[in-house]
Amino acid sequence: MSSIEQAGNFKIGDLSVKRMGYGAMQLAGPGVFGPPKDRDSAIRVLRKAVEAGVNHIDTSDFYGPHITNRLIREALHPYQDDLVIVTKISAKRGNDGSWLPALSAAELTSAVHDNLRNLGIDVIDVVNFRSMHGLHGPAEGSIEEQLSVLAKLQQQGLIRHIGLSNVTPTQIEEGRKICDIVCVQNQYNLAHRDDDGLIDSLAADGIPYVPFFPLGGFSPLQSEALSQVARRLDATPMQVALAWLLQRSANILLIPGTSSSEHLTQNLAAASLKLPVDAVAELDGIAVQSATTG
Repeated sequence: MSSIEQAGNFKIGDLSVKRMGYGAMQLAGPGVFGPPKDRDSAIRVLRKAVEAGVNHIDTSDFYGPHITNRLIREALHPYQDDLVIVTKISAKRGNDGSWLPALSAAELTSAVHDNLRNLGIDVIDVVNFRSMHGLHGPAEGSIEEQLSVLAKLQQQGLIRHIGLSNVTPTQIEEGRKICDIVCVQNQYNLAHRDDDGLIDSLAADGIPYVPFFPLGGFSPLQSEALSQVARRLDATPMQVALAWLLQRSANILLIPGTSSSEHLTQNLAAASLKLPVDAVAELDGIAVQSATTG
């Protein structure tokens, strides 16, 4: 059994994936803009991830833009039968690398076709609609108009499943009245735990939760607490943070990103790291410290 298989599997809609996946964002240039410094290295990382058993890759055509999807196609096409590629739409890039909303029906439709063309596929496994009501975190506001566009594209056979990103529980409920929502992708980590209740409610409905920024938002104090646990377990802080997420709930799917083959190997090894009860309790305390010091 490979290391990532030890974390088990979970379904995104009717698609079974290993709980340890890979996020392609870091394959683009600095600021997720432009080409990578080392294209050959980016290709190797993608191939190494799949060779290690990864069958869930997270991407977007606004990474680069177009860069990561073209790298994925070059490295992995024709795709193995069980590979699930998840993308997201609702933004575009300015000439200066800025992130701009792209929410009109025409822009959303164009984004889907861009993903299809650059990935070299006829149908996208999963398209996540990223709410733009809050730039740095979820904020209330209707997503009905945009999600209805995706539902029509799904009916046309261009999208297999639809998910949501950067959303509130209210928006998820709104979305589920329009179409089946097969996954939710929000920021969540040891210190940023606003979605604790949401994760549990999604788990009850069999819907996966895909956290991004697994180390984001740490202050030096919180980072030291994590580092202490990592040293005690002879692991890296990233491995411990990822292992904590895997043990947090069975419906959590991970997509750690890196452009380094060495870091990829370290990240995937987190799937076999079992945290003892005392370590979990200590790590849970990071969120408490964050709340009291923030």
